[in-house]
Amino acid sequence: MQEHFFTYNKKFELELGGELNDLTLAYQTMGQINDDQSNVIWVCHALTGNAEVSDWWNGLFGDHSIFNPKEHFIICANVIGSCYGSTGPLSINPDTNKPYYNSFPSVTIRDIVKSLDLLRKELKIEKINTLIGGSLGGQQALEWAVSQPDLMENLIICATNAKHSPWGVAFNESQRLAIQADPTWGQEDPQAGSRGLIAARSIAMLSYRNYSTYEKTQSEDSESVTDNFKASSYQEYQGKKLLSRFNAYSYWTLSNTMDSHNLGRGRKSIEDALNTIKAYTQVIGITSDVLFPVSEQRFITQHIPNVTYEEISSLYGHDGFLVETHKIAGAIQAFFKQKKKKKIIM
Repeated sequence: MQEHFFTYNKKFELELGGELNDLTLAYQTMGQINDDQSNVIWVCHALTGNAEVSDWWNGLFGDHSIFNPKEHFIICANVIGSCYGSTGPLSINPDTNKPYYNSFPSVTIRDIVKSLDLLRKELKIEKINTLIGGSLGGQQALEWAVSQPDLMENLIICATNAKHSPWGVAFNESQRLAIQADPTWGQEDPQAGSRGLIAARSIAMLSYRNYSTYEKTQSEDSESVTDNFKASSYQEYQGKKLLSRFNAYSYWTLSNTMDSHNLGRGRKSIEDALNTIKAYTQVIGITSDVLFPVSEQRFITQHIPNVTYEEISSLYGHDGFLVETHKIAGAIQAFFKQKKKKKIIM
C-alpha cells in the first residue's frame, strides 16, 4: 500500500467542543480508481488498527483476496487520536509547538466520520462501492451510512453496534482506570502510563476473547502447576505487545471515542437512524463475542431496510473478525452472490 497524508488547513471543529488546527490524516491506498469510480472500497479500522489494512485484515485485502488492487481502489485512513500518522495526543499542537498530551480534545465517532468525509472530498471521490469495518470501524461505517445514505452502494459491518453498550463502556472505563493508576500517567512524556497500558490491554483481552478461548489455548500441560501460569504470561505478553506499537494517550482517547458511539444522539431514535440507510448491507455477528454480542447485530439487522445477516462461529470471540478471515471472506462472497441474484430476479 502507498502511504499519503492529507492536511486540513482550516479549523476542524469537534462535536463536543474544541477544535484542531492543521488536522492531518495518514491514509494508504492500493490500486487505481476506475473512470466511473465504481471500484472504491473504503475500510474503517478498529481501535488500535492502522491504515495498512492488508497488515491486519489479511485474507480480505491483497493480490489474491476478495478486495484486490487489480480490480479495486482500496483506501483506509488512520483515525484522529491514533498514533500512526494522523493527528493525535502526541502530535505537535500548532498553537503551542508542544505535544498535546492530556490537552488533546475529546473526539467522537462523528468527528472521525467528518474527517474521513473531508478526505473523500479532497480525493474527489463521489461514491463508494463498498464501505466496510469491524468493531470501532463498524461504528464509523454505520455513522457514515446514516449521515450520508446516498454515498455508498454496499455496507459491510462486523462485530459492531448501533450504540456502545453499558457493558462496553464498563470495560473501557476499567481500562482507563488501569492507565490512571499508573503513577506516571499525566506526565508530559510519550511513555507516560506505559505500565497502565499493559494492564489495560490485559483487561481488554478478556473482552476480546472468552472462557473457551483461554481454556483451549492457555490450559496447563501439567496438573502440578502452581505458578507462572500460561494464562498469566499470555496477559502480560499481550500488554507488552501493544505497548511496543501504541501509547496510553491514544488508547485513552480512542476508548472514549468508542464510548461516544450512538446513532440516535440528536436524531429521532436509533431505529429511525438505521432505517435511513440506503446501502445494500451485510451485518456479520460472531456467536462467541462477549463484547459485541450477536444481539446487537441482530438489532441492527432488524432496522436496516435492505440487509442480510450472517452469523459465524469462532473460538476467538470478538477477535474472530480479525482471526477468522476465511469465514468473514466466505460471508462476504455469499453477500455479493446474493445481491447479484436479487438483481437478476428483479
